[in-house]
Amino acid sequence: MSSALAVAVKGLKKSYGDFEAVKGIDFEISQGEIFSLLGPNGAGKTTTVEILEGFRKKSSGELEVLGLNPERDRTKLKEHIGIVPQTGALDRYLTVMETVTMYAGYYRNPQSAEHVIELVGLQEKKNERALRLSGGQQRRLEVAIALVGNPDLLFLDEPTTGFDPAARRETWQVIKGLAELGKTILLTTHYMDEAEFLADHIAVIARGEIVAAGTPYNLGGRDKLLPRISLLYPNGVNPPAELKSVITPSGTTAFDVEDITSAIYIITEHARAHNVSLNTLQIVRPSLEDVYLSLIGNDEGQASGNEAPAPRGRRPGRR
Repeated sequence: MSSALAVAVKGLKKSYGDFEAVKGIDFEISQGEIFSLLGPNGAGKTTTVEILEGFRKKSSGELEVLGLNPERDRTKLKEHIGIVPQTGALDRYLTVMETVTMYAGYYRNPQSAEHVIELVGLQEKKNERALRLSGGQQRRLEVAIALVGNPDLLFLDEPTTGFDPAARRETWQVIKGLAELGKTILLTTHYMDEAEFLADHIAVIARGEIVAAGTPYNLGGRDKLLPRISLLYPNGVNPPAELKSVITPSGTTAFDVEDITSAIYIITEHARAHNVSLNTLQIVRPSLEDVYLSLIGNDEGQASGNEAPAPRGRRPGRR
């Protein structure tokens, strides 16, 4: 594996009996980047991540995580990774400091509890019991647990599920800060705005296969899709005939255009001639969510029993 890579996956397969959950996928994660793995329930996302963490065995294929084989070198690998599972298991009656200190004891060379608590922004809550923390603060504490072993690679599984918008934004800044410290992060999320804000690269997995990979800007050819101009016209006023238009379900008129400048000129001149207000005019490019939904087809939202249940004991470093 190249020294510039934190994760290298080639031809990874995982089968449960006759069912092939992961069908020969390839991807790479560079050191120091935030990489997001997106996919609907049952797509193979969780299985893939747990193989990388060393909690499941692959059926075939090649993979290295931090230059190690997750199956053969699992004990050694645990010293270099941190895991924030989707659902944590905090001791509600321990304080923040007590919790981080306890987990630090599972590592040979941990970071100081004080330093990690400061990194995640909980220094003012260090003597507060976990049960008195908000949902966002509890999630930060789980990140602190994952960080106390000073990992090179951090797995974040749906880190802001159930958060209010303010708590989500705060958590995003914590994650960005970790990347700036040189940590490599593998993020799974169902929030497209989260992936777009955080990820350097994205891979979309559906039906056990990688269906697209790229940056948030060019994933699935997003950078080549036409921008859309929309405007609400009053009754009795037709849109300019020079532009091809469609009526959206909300009643606005939409123009998918190649040249925004020329289209805006035509729309503005037409609006002046017909006394149409431009207060409702919007210009948008296809969102990451639009691209994602087109890539996965009708898989989203269809919960599946195809992926095996999570292994017990998915807690970083605990032995």
